[in-house]
Amino acid sequence: MKLLEQAGGGQGLAQLAGQFGLDESKAQELTKMLAPAIGQAAKKRAEQGQTDTVLGAMKGEAQAGLFDTPSAAAAPEAMAQGQSFLEQLLGDRAATEGLAAEAADRAGVDQGTVAQFLPALAAMAQGGLQKQMPDSAIDGMLGGGAASGSGGGLMGMIGGLLGGNKGGETSGPDLSMLTNMLDADGDGSVMDDILGKFMK
Repeated sequence: MKLLEQAGGGQGLAQLAGQFGLDESKAQELTKMLAPAIGQAAKKRAEQGQTDTVLGAMKGEAQAGLFDTPSAAAAPEAMAQGQSFLEQLLGDRAATEGLAAEAADRAGVDQGTVAQFLPALAAMAQGGLQKQMPDSAIDGMLGGGAASGSGGGLMGMIGGLLGGNKGGETSGPDLSMLTNMLDADGDGSVMDDILGKFMK
């Protein structure tokens, strides 16, 4: 959520909301549900020993610009990339549609609008992650044992995002730092329950 709030020089969410005719407050409400859902899905994949899937989903240096120019995240090709990113984390298209429907119901927003907003938001999030962690660094993690499910490479990435904390560079699957980050705004537990219904 903090990363997304920095998009487009701090105006990213407002710009993205405008692309879909969403009130900015509704876009904020949706983002406070959807951002933790994306993070929780990544955490669950890592806990399942699929750290390579998580890191692989974050690759794509062409996406970095979507963070600086959020309106571009609403372009068809960017939304397709965002949808692919979501499907890798959640399991399939039905899972992403279920998440969009749940968020739309909770926020009182048209489901069709949320179904478009969610992939664009995911594309913008992926762009932000790319700016922090380019493909070369991800390839280094994948080649250095992260794919084994140890969690070390993933924790190094999260540590970098949080300011260089090295506590995650351990030999075991210590995901506490990621868990703390995801639940920092108190939304994680709610989305965890929701994801349990949709995630494959």
